[in-house]
Amino acid sequence: MSAAVASSRVTGLVREILLARLFGASMDFDAFGLGFRLPNLTRDLFAEGALSSAFVPLFTEYLTTRGKQEAQRLASLVMTAILIVIGALCIAGVALAPQLVDLFASGYALVPGKRELAIELTRIMFPFLLLVALAAQSMGMLNACNQFGVPALASTMFNLGSVSFGLLLGFVLGPALHLTKIEGMAWGVVLGGALQFIWQIPSVLRQGFRLRLALDFSDAGLRHIMRMMGPAILGSAAVQINVLVNTNFASSIADPIRGLNGPVSWLGWAFRFMQFPLGLFGVAIASATLPAISRSIASGDHEDFRQTVARSIGFVFLLTVPSSIGLIVLGRSIVAAIYQGGLFDSYDTRQTALALACYAFGLAAYAALKVVTQAFYALKDSRTPMYVSLASIAINFGVAWGALHYTALGHAGLALSTSAVALFNFSVLFWLLRNRIGGIYGRHLASSTGRMSLAALAMGAAVFLLNSIIELQFGAGRMASLLSLAICIPAGVSVFYFVTRTLQVPELAMASNALAGPLRRLGARVRP
Repeated sequence: MSAAVASSRVTGLVREILLARLFGASMDFDAFGLGFRLPNLTRDLFAEGALSSAFVPLFTEYLTTRGKQEAQRLASLVMTAILIVIGALCIAGVALAPQLVDLFASGYALVPGKRELAIELTRIMFPFLLLVALAAQSMGMLNACNQFGVPALASTMFNLGSVSFGLLLGFVLGPALHLTKIEGMAWGVVLGGALQFIWQIPSVLRQGFRLRLALDFSDAGLRHIMRMMGPAILGSAAVQINVLVNTNFASSIADPIRGLNGPVSWLGWAFRFMQFPLGLFGVAIASATLPAISRSIASGDHEDFRQTVARSIGFVFLLTVPSSIGLIVLGRSIVAAIYQGGLFDSYDTRQTALALACYAFGLAAYAALKVVTQAFYALKDSRTPMYVSLASIAINFGVAWGALHYTALGHAGLALSTSAVALFNFSVLFWLLRNRIGGIYGRHLASSTGRMSLAALAMGAAVFLLNSIIELQFGAGRMASLLSLAICIPAGVSVFYFVTRTLQVPELAMASNALAGPLRRLGARVRP
């Protein structure tokens, strides 16, 4: 699953590189970004959140205690409900596309043709919402049957499909089909979403499931899933509302070089870099933590629960604190090496790197927040994270509005507001959890985090020096950036490792064992 997450992130990055090279920070790409973001809300609301957390446990229980036939009936009821509810939402989204664009990107109306293009692309891509919900259900069914590889690769299939179909429709068949290039890429998103769903169907059939349309909203299992989804949807929706609020603010920012075109795209590209460490560290560690702390709660071992949560948070900090420093120091080199070229010029690189640095301030809190939230779910409390997440809407709006009106940060201030929300959510939930369970080894965490921070600063200083020397010798072009990353990243990792080892950070041993354990087991298997 970790390899599949990395594959998804890499192919997603390739897709973003291609779009950046083809369209740059242009009106077309800004309109495409908003049109994709509106239906993509359900990726968090359903594919990675509410639907999975509500459907998978009950479906697994049905498989275990009632048999495959009853589980298949439950899955059929859920599929039918998705088709009805999400299908209706898609129809409403297509019909209300003008109002949605005006609500979430009012500044687009200031650029001739931009609002109309965003409306058209939104209407094209809204069916993606239904497809990703169906793909999420298929993923849950396969996971419940201990099938992880195929569903984990579904996102990779989406990335590959959206690019392939988009290029075919926009650049090869576009003139014959009377499609512009950006319209072809929008249709590619829809077809990529279909591929993400279709990719899993053969595996579902091999498990012996034959889903049929079945409607019964009075069914106890379906009603239980709907009740469980409520708080999770509201909590995830708050995160998406913050994203859309910031998009609305960004759409009205007049950049001195790009005008009203650019800030939305710069923020989107910068956050892509954040998703890689978040997926590999935050999501992976949180997913591994949940079963362990759930067993602790079930057995009544609260001490083991506290220890596991504390170790997981410490492990997240060990991986994300140096990552955040690295993104701040090497941000421009990373962006230039990956994106710069074609219509994406050095100015876009600088502005994207600035937003990335502001996002990076909240990386550790954002990743650790996933562990703390899972702790509340293990305690069968989904309401507390929901309330804190809803409160974050006001925090985000206040910081974003203040950054735009009282500072010269521009779009970077919006990235900073996202970091402020992550720090707020983690701090409040950590404090609430500590009070609820009688402590989470706070002094130990504070001591370890302080030593990690010192090591990360030492790493940052060394990397900054090396990067500056390379830029003086070779400039700041794409090849120089690649050279800088090839030298600075290994050097930075080495400095961080030796400093944390010197400072005796306990989480370092845990990380070393986690990496060395599989290698030792592999060696034992191949040893004659």
